[in-house]
Amino acid sequence: MGEQKKENAPGQDLNQILRNRREKLKALQDAGKDPFQITKYDVTHHSAEIKAHYDELEGREVSVAGRMMFKRVMGKASFCNVQDLQGGIQAYVARDSIGEDPYKDFKKYDIGDIIGIRGEVFKTKTGEISIHVSEITLLSKSLQVLPEKFHGLTNTDLRYRQRYVDLIMNPESKETFMKRSQIIREIRRFLDDRGFMEVETPMLVSNAGGAAARPFDTHYNALDEDVKLRISLELYLKRLIVGGLERVYEIGRVFRNEGVDTRHNPEFTLMELYQAYTDYEGMMELTESMFRHLAETVCGSSRITYNGIEINLGKPFERLTMNDAIRKYAGVDFDAVETLEEARELAKEHHIEYEERHTKGEIINLFFEEFCEKELIQPTFIMDHPLDISPLTKKKPSDPEKVERFELFINTWEMCNAYSELNDPIDQRERFAAQDAAFAAGNEEANHTDEDFLNALEIGMPPTGGIGYGIDRLVMLLTDSAAIRDVLLFPTMKSIDK
Repeated sequence: MGEQKKENAPGQDLNQILRNRREKLKALQDAGKDPFQITKYDVTHHSAEIKAHYDELEGREVSVAGRMMFKRVMGKASFCNVQDLQGGIQAYVARDSIGEDPYKDFKKYDIGDIIGIRGEVFKTKTGEISIHVSEITLLSKSLQVLPEKFHGLTNTDLRYRQRYVDLIMNPESKETFMKRSQIIREIRRFLDDRGFMEVETPMLVSNAGGAAARPFDTHYNALDEDVKLRISLELYLKRLIVGGLERVYEIGRVFRNEGVDTRHNPEFTLMELYQAYTDYEGMMELTESMFRHLAETVCGSSRITYNGIEINLGKPFERLTMNDAIRKYAGVDFDAVETLEEARELAKEHHIEYEERHTKGEIINLFFEEFCEKELIQPTFIMDHPLDISPLTKKKPSDPEKVERFELFINTWEMCNAYSELNDPIDQRERFAAQDAAFAAGNEEANHTDEDFLNALEIGMPPTGGIGYGIDRLVMLLTDSAAIRDVLLFPTMKSIDK
C-alpha cells in the first residue's frame, strides 16, 4: 500500500502523525543524520529531461532531487516517485543496491520529504522510465502532511493562501505560473526587438496620477510627508520621453484602493510603453502584432480557447468607435446628441443610472459599459472616446469632443488602454483643473494637477503614442484561467483572524 494513503487513511490521528514525523527527525538528529545540516546537492538532470532523452541516457548515471510524492515498500525493494520542477519520475530503491542501513532509513521517509537520488536510468517491465537508485539522501524533512494525493488541494481559498502547497499538489497551477513567466519574457523580447528600453519609475509618489482610481495613502517618516502608492506608470514615463528616451516601457506593480473580484486585485502588474513620433494608430499596430506574437509563441497558435470559446488573434482586429459600438448594440446615436440634457433623457429611457455630476461623455461611457462590453468577444479596438473621460489624451482634430484613444476588448474584457498622448501643456493644465473640480465634487478617482509634469510638457514633449496593458488579465486569457487570483502567486486575501 502507498504510504501516503496510509497516512491519510480514515481514523488516523493527525496530531499523532505530526508527532511521529518530529520523532523521526529527532532520531535522525540524534544519529548524526540531521537533513537540515545538508547545504547542497549536485543535480545533473530533471525528470522531463530524462524522459525526453531516454535513448541517450539509458544505462547512464544521473542524480535528481525533489519531493517524494509516493512510496511503496515491498520487502527488500521499493518504489517511490520524486517530483521536481519539470514533473515526476519513478525510482526503484533496492536494499542490495543502496545498503542495509540506508534502506532502513529510507523505509522511514515520509511523503513530502525532499530527497536526492543517484542511479542508472532504465525501463521497468511495464515500460516506465525510472531510476535504479544506488544512493539516496534525505535533503529536508517534511513535518506537515500534504493533502491526499488523489484529490489534491481543491479548497480554492486554501490554494490561494498556501500557494506553496497548491504548486506541489496541482501540476496545472505550476504550469500556469511557468507560462506567466514565459509571457512576460516574450513581451520583453518583442519590445526589445522594436528598440524599446526597459526602465523603472517610483512607486511612492506625492501625486498618484495617470489613471482614474483611488490610491493607497501612506506616510514617509524620514521626510515627514504623506505619500501615495502609484496607480499608474504614465506621468513618469512621459517625463522620460521629454528627456529624449524615444521608446520606453515598464512592467511593474501598481496599487488601486478598490474592490476585489475575478478580474481585479488591489495590487496588480501593469505594463506601460511610450513611443515618440507615433500616435494611437501606431499603438494599435504594435498591440495587434504583440498579442499575435504571444499567442503563437506561448500557446502555439494564433487561435486560442478561453472557457470553451475560440478566440482568433490571427485575423485583423475589428475597429469600432465608441459611438459606433453604442449605435450597433444599443441602437442609440450619440453623434446626433448635442446637449447634456439630451444625454440624460436617453439614459432615463434606457434605464441607465447616472449622477448629477456626470457629463455627457461620462453618460456615453455608461451606455458603452452597459450595452457593448458584453458583446465584445473577438478582439475589437474601441476608438475615439469622449474628451470628458480622457484627461491625458489628444483631441481628434476633426471632432474636438472626442480624443485619439482606444481600448482593446477580448472576451468582454478591457485588455489595454492607449492614447495619442496630450503634449500641449496649456490644454493639459485646463484638463487638470477640470479633474481637480471633479475631485472637489466627490469623484475620488479624479486626477490632480501635477506641476512638475506640466513643467516637463512646457520643456516640450514630441508627438507620442502610449499604452497600458493589464498583465494579469492577459495571462488569464492566454492560460484559460477563470480568475485573477489563479494567475497571481500571492493574491490579496482577507486576514484569517478578521
